[in-house]
Amino acid sequence: MSKFILLQAGQAGGSSLAMLFPVLIFLVFFVFFIYIPQNRQRKQQQSFMESLKEGMEVVTNAGIIGKITKIDDKTVRLMVDDKTFMRVLKSTVSSEFKG
Repeated sequence: MSKFILLQAGQAGGSSLAMLFPVLIFLVFFVFFIYIPQNRQRKQQQSFMESLKEGMEVVTNAGIIGKITKIDDKTVRLMVDDKTFMRVLKSTVSSEFKG
């Protein structure tokens, strides 16, 4: 019985292209639906962080809304209320507040 199984396994080696096809489909799916959009979003976020200016109203990842009063290399100081300031990482600023 084991000889029969080995013989069948040897014959299946001729269809390696058929076994490779699902892997290729997965790689194409990964590149077009995961890698490229994520790379595009990362570039947009990077350009947004470089365009931050004092006086802009922004929203952080935590949902905190504030006006930028000072920008350092890696941090931003936000005025969230009269005489209330917060220092947050520049990377946590997610978008400009429009509302």
